[in-house]
Amino acid sequence: MTLFKLPRWLRMYIRSRTGPIEENTAASWKQKLSIAYAIIAWNAFGVVAYNIFSGKADWAAHYGIKSEEELSQSPGQLWAKTLGIKNATVYRISGFDVKTYTISDSEDTKDM
Repeated sequence: MTLFKLPRWLRMYIRSRTGPIEENTAASWKQKLSIAYAIIAWNAFGVVAYNIFSGKADWAAHYGIKSEEELSQSPGQLWAKTLGIKNATVYRISGFDVKTYTISDSEDTKDM
């Protein structure tokens, strides 16, 4: 069973242009491709981990795409601005600490 079903005309075209593959050959290629996939996935994970630990997690800030105004605002403020919410209450949870503050049009008021 496949995730996406091939159109019948495409399946017939491929079957008419190719021959059957021996079971041992197919298993060998499957093993080779799975090893290649594992190596590529591991390297991609390494690149992502390196970028996070070297301070490039926020790639837009690293490459200068974000403005100074966006860098100075918290994520809650940016989302309230993006969603067009005039008066928003933000709940910041860190471990067992819950801090709330409200974002209004003019300024932020922090309630601890």
